[in-house]
Amino acid sequence: METVKLIGTPFSFFTYRVIWALKLKGINYEYIDEDMSKKSPLFVKYNPIHKKVPVLIHGGKTICESMVIVEYINETWQLNPLLSTDSYEQATSRFWANYIEEKSHNTWNVFCNTGEKQQNAIKESLEMFKTIEENALGENNILFGGENIGLVDIAFGGYSHWMEIIEEIVGVKLLDPHNFPRINKWIKNFKEVKAIKDNLPNRDEMFVYMKNARERMLASP
Repeated sequence: METVKLIGTPFSFFTYRVIWALKLKGINYEYIDEDMSKKSPLFVKYNPIHKKVPVLIHGGKTICESMVIVEYINETWQLNPLLSTDSYEQATSRFWANYIEEKSHNTWNVFCNTGEKQQNAIKESLEMFKTIEENALGENNILFGGENIGLVDIAFGGYSHWMEIIEEIVGVKLLDPHNFPRINKWIKNFKEVKAIKDNLPNRDEMFVYMKNARERMLASP
């Protein structure tokens, strides 16, 4: 079997998207932790365009961007598919995965900002959650993919663990269970899947890391 390597950082939910996909597929891989404050020459060689994690290396070939990597993993290893064989369902899953990609920066802006910028980001984030709550999650669905984790679950997966830490640090409750019961039910179901539950970053360590990161960002001119 060709060697599989993943370059990532410890608390990046983009990195964890790929980790979850690899674990769900049962793929053995080598994890390489990258210091993004230094960006090693090897890392820049593997991702010279965006210089961001994650990067997957498979048999000497390099794949970048988390959801592109997830789709590559799904197409390369057939076990435990992350997409339906039905063309319409595939298209629908890709639509929602793309929607999440396009809108998720708003939640990051809640974390990175204060004042008017933060308030605008909160408004945009709530609109995204409302759209997902009302249109992407069916009443009886355990997960976005039905009973099994699929492409959309992995795309939205960061909100299952990272969101509560962002809310605690910023002091704003975005995913209120009363307003978003389906999403909160999904979070519970998603985190109960063994491949997810066994592969989440330590909450206390991540809280300290993210709190320090926010303080550095707000202190920057």
